[in-house]
Amino acid sequence: MTGWTQKTRALMAAMALAVLPVCAQDAPRGRAQNSQQNQPQLTSTPQAGYTLRMNGELVLTDVVARDAKTGEFIRGLKQSDFKIYENGKEQQIATFDFQSVDMATPLNEATVSGLAGGPNGNGSKAVVVTRPEELRNHRLIVMFFDLTSMQPEDLERSVDAAQDFLRTKMQPADLVALVSLGDTLSVDQDFTADKNALINEVGAYNGTEGQGFAQGANANTNQVEDTTGYTPDESEYNDINTDRELFALRAISQSLSKISVKKSLLYFSGGISRDGIENEASLRAAINAAVRADLAIYSVDTRGLQAVLPLGDASTGSLRGSGAYNGGALMNNMNQNFATQEVMATLSSDTGGKAFFDSNDFAPAFAQVQKDTSAYYAIGFRSTNPARDGKYRKLTVKIDRPGIKLEYRPGYYAPADFRHSGREDREQELEDQLASDLPATDIPVYLDAMYFRLDENRFYVPVSLLVPGSQIPFVKGGDKDKATLDIIGAVIDEVKRPVGRVRETVKLNLDQSLGARQKNIEYTTGFDLPPGKYDLKFVVRENQTGRMGSFEATITLPDLKRAPLKMSSIVLASMLEPSKKDNPLVHNGQEFVPNISHVFRQDQHLYLLYEVYEPARDKEHPGEPKLPKDAIDLLSSLELIQGSTKVYETPLVAARQVNVQGRDAVAVQLEVPLTGLKAGEYICQLNVVDDAAGSFAFPRFAMLVRPPNTGAGTQATAGQASGGGN
Repeated sequence: MTGWTQKTRALMAAMALAVLPVCAQDAPRGRAQNSQQNQPQLTSTPQAGYTLRMNGELVLTDVVARDAKTGEFIRGLKQSDFKIYENGKEQQIATFDFQSVDMATPLNEATVSGLAGGPNGNGSKAVVVTRPEELRNHRLIVMFFDLTSMQPEDLERSVDAAQDFLRTKMQPADLVALVSLGDTLSVDQDFTADKNALINEVGAYNGTEGQGFAQGANANTNQVEDTTGYTPDESEYNDINTDRELFALRAISQSLSKISVKKSLLYFSGGISRDGIENEASLRAAINAAVRADLAIYSVDTRGLQAVLPLGDASTGSLRGSGAYNGGALMNNMNQNFATQEVMATLSSDTGGKAFFDSNDFAPAFAQVQKDTSAYYAIGFRSTNPARDGKYRKLTVKIDRPGIKLEYRPGYYAPADFRHSGREDREQELEDQLASDLPATDIPVYLDAMYFRLDENRFYVPVSLLVPGSQIPFVKGGDKDKATLDIIGAVIDEVKRPVGRVRETVKLNLDQSLGARQKNIEYTTGFDLPPGKYDLKFVVRENQTGRMGSFEATITLPDLKRAPLKMSSIVLASMLEPSKKDNPLVHNGQEFVPNISHVFRQDQHLYLLYEVYEPARDKEHPGEPKLPKDAIDLLSSLELIQGSTKVYETPLVAARQVNVQGRDAVAVQLEVPLTGLKAGEYICQLNVVDDAAGSFAFPRFAMLVRPPNTGAGTQATAGQASGGGN
């Protein structure tokens, strides 16, 4: 168990350095477990539901047998009652086991010991099992309190519910751990059966009101201001904090991955907000890490039952406009409440847990965890298919008794040997992964997509992929660091038709002086697409070991015909590259290389680019100088806000003429030297005013500035391509 604390500390250190790109993958459908080959593991995994683990050539699947009418668990079944099939072919059962918490052996204090030091090096109060076999038939429960998202009254309710469970419902088979996220991620109590230690430790969370108001914390309310009046776009305000919360879940999952028993996590949170694909990578990474660790997440909305009021509450400013009377404000409030619960619901559904919303009684969450992890049958077989092709294999489990319903994982991926596969097999592997519902997460990948209008019915969509150089096994060749990446991607429209595709092999041949392993390797491509909603999926494979990473996201290209201010996406860049290409990212022979992570160093410049389409023509007024033909009056500036203080603002930039010929567009470029800024998190507000039309926009986005020696925000381009669409 010491590995949990050590790995948690390592990830905490990584989190402290920068908000870096993380694993990017699509959420798994159901639950799967891709295990490591040839590593000793327990031969049984307690759980309810379904999962799968591979141990060498042994395939294990856990089966829950229930009465088809009553839903009660069926005991007393034997190995001869079951038959298991792989891709329709019957397999010989090699191992069979039944585990139940009713058979748990009480822990002997002589067999447990405390950790040498907690995650913060302050010593540990933990009492942990030192031998894996001691965990047989036990139930492992992690209680995770996200203090950054909870208000004092929410914290009070969750602490009371946890203490009541520990006093009255905790069973001898239960081992419980306590983790919290405040200023840092902290393992406050490792797994223990000591009720008093747990009750005392969870009580320490009570009265920590200040942590509930940490900078960037999510507001504990379902009320939003009336959007029929002016409201600045703060949709990305909490992106950094949301990533931090999801990083914490990923850290816990990875730290528990070597414990080969079923684990459950009760996630107490006041809601998580995300905006489109901004937090998609960290969400996918958190889900996949939990699935691989056999960790089911049970989300509990600590705000409880809420009244959604059309007039709002004291947490927001007074309403303006008619929204309070025509239903607009009520709908906004309900949508906001749903949005803060959507991520929690996704975490639960995609890891095999359940979400508990809109209730002041948290007891059912504890009861559900205990019910789902009470008993199961573990069936193991050695596949008769020797191919190490990495393909999906369907599992079917049958029972020779009527009236019994079986719950089990319906399939798994076979092991793959990349080094011994041929060219055709490697190409098919990429195609299979692109078509797969399950993500590839061996290497972290992050994706960002933007849009620029080319004409009324066509957009240019630049897509950028980012892979940390530390994840690529470079080979030294003279004074060069060399590596090869295979990249495949597809764009799918709303009726599931492929409308764009990329397939490219990128050869990296970088000077060793660049320190490629300390940089982010970025690949860019682009598509021409009409307005609409599209799914993007990209797969990246490094060709030294064959490890892959994938990312799936959705982008909506808006119909700008009726928009009062027609704007493109906003591009942030920390570097410009010479380029002769013809696309909206290139100006005066210099291409803006998007900084996907929004992490910059103090010795860099922030370059900002956006476009405005069909700006209004300025009108002449009596007594004023005569205006040039087709004159416009577009004003732009950028503000940097830290906390509640504006620390920097660029001079006002005025555009008087259209400067993008053939597209009736104005391209606006801003530059901010970051040398004079303190390291830390900033909210950037872009002020855009079309004075001739009387229209305006004030989009906001998050940014992180690090000291010069951190290596954060460094990029090396891996190559570029162009794609097409219908």
